[in-house]
Amino acid sequence: MYFLGIDSNAHRTVVAALDLELAAVVAEGSSNHQMLSGLPKGSREQDPAGWISALDSAVRQCLSRLGKGRDRVAGIGVSAQSQGVVALDADNRILRPTKLAGDTTMQQECEEISQAFGGPPGMIELVGNIASPDSAPAFLHWLKKRERHHFEKLATILMPHDFLNYWLTGAKRMEYGDASLSGLMDVRNRTWSQPMLDLIDARLAACLPSLYSSRGSQGLLRADLAASWGLSGEILVSAGGGTAMMEAIGAGNVSSGGVTVRLGYQGRVAGVSVEPVIDPRGQVSCLCDSTDQWMPTVATLGATDPLEMVSSTFGWTSDKLEQAVEAAPCGAEGLVFLPLSETTERGVPARFLHGMTRENYNSLNLARAAAEGVALEFGHNLECIMELGFEPKHVHVAGDWSRSAVWRQLVSDVFGLPVAAVKGGDGAALGSALQSAVTFFAESGEDLSYQEIAAYAAEPAEGSRCEPNREEHERYREILSHRQFLGESLQGSALV
Repeated sequence: MYFLGIDSNAHRTVVAALDLELAAVVAEGSSNHQMLSGLPKGSREQDPAGWISALDSAVRQCLSRLGKGRDRVAGIGVSAQSQGVVALDADNRILRPTKLAGDTTMQQECEEISQAFGGPPGMIELVGNIASPDSAPAFLHWLKKRERHHFEKLATILMPHDFLNYWLTGAKRMEYGDASLSGLMDVRNRTWSQPMLDLIDARLAACLPSLYSSRGSQGLLRADLAASWGLSGEILVSAGGGTAMMEAIGAGNVSSGGVTVRLGYQGRVAGVSVEPVIDPRGQVSCLCDSTDQWMPTVATLGATDPLEMVSSTFGWTSDKLEQAVEAAPCGAEGLVFLPLSETTERGVPARFLHGMTRENYNSLNLARAAAEGVALEFGHNLECIMELGFEPKHVHVAGDWSRSAVWRQLVSDVFGLPVAAVKGGDGAALGSALQSAVTFFAESGEDLSYQEIAAYAAEPAEGSRCEPNREEHERYREILSHRQFLGESLQGSALV
């Protein structure tokens, strides 16, 4: 029996066919996406119609490689990028391109919404999280102010994966995970925030799809689409979710205390909790996961910028960078990359190098300091979650850098916890397939828990487990404390 997992991220759509009996991905397909060009500064937009074309192409590739096995496909699950509103009119036509995560053109609208509820504290009290300039409330407020002709035609509001689910099944729904990312939902109670909707426009409630459990079924794949893909029988489509949520399932983090760390440009530390984890400071986002639990999360845009800076300076490949990091001593002889609250033109946090001397300024220490700066940022993010009562039990890392043993060991030493790599490096497509399998068996009257399927099909990559070096962990605790002190002391300084 096969289950297709689809991940539509900002760069491409990936489809993976999971053979449940072998607990292995046996066929894949992919198709790239393109950002729209010629837009105003700060804009990041894509045409949702392009996602459909990419999904169709990637599925056909995967099924072609699966061959006769396509007759055994029983279900499909979809994950997609976690920000962006697909706005449809009454005839279900796309009104305009979708603004994605990192779009900074709606900052003013975001601030207006936040101030209407008393700033960050009021937003946290209302929906559980602070306002984000790339969130659905900011976009809808922006659309009403700046593109009134589009707003007046607005009939349906969908998140990216909900839009793809709609194309697959013809049903418009939104599961708790994506809804919590929208900024329109009270994450504590998993209900739409009526005060938020009323502030923007009284008719928005009628534009939103119904909320439902992430464990529920989206429905059956459209018969015409199944026939076009050469699939037989009734193909179940699961609820799906955002990429972060599906990545956690693919990493096997489906029980309280599991932590998923994404080592990449869009860095992320996300836990699994049976209770909502609300941060009164607003540093930790309280999200719902795709197993009907909660996901305390801290995301960092441009997380790997220090590594890219060093690599480009010396013309290093990733392997050469890894060798340099491994060759330098713990602590980089006093060199530290500091995070500051200021951001670059790309909206990426500014980082500065501190502690430079004639003795420690060399290529190896620069590489080590860059790597440690990234790992320490993740360590700080996990500490922020732990300060709210969260107790981590194990850590699984995903993303391109997760394949590096040097990286995994560094994260383990900083966290003071065992670390293992997600099988295949990136688990969102696998997580979507696993959710599809759980949903299929539930709909068939059979009991298959997420814990059971994770233990069976989401085991960490063989030989990837790292144990923390306790001596270096204590050293990193000191460096992290000093780093945070320096970062806070130097905020607003032009020179470091």
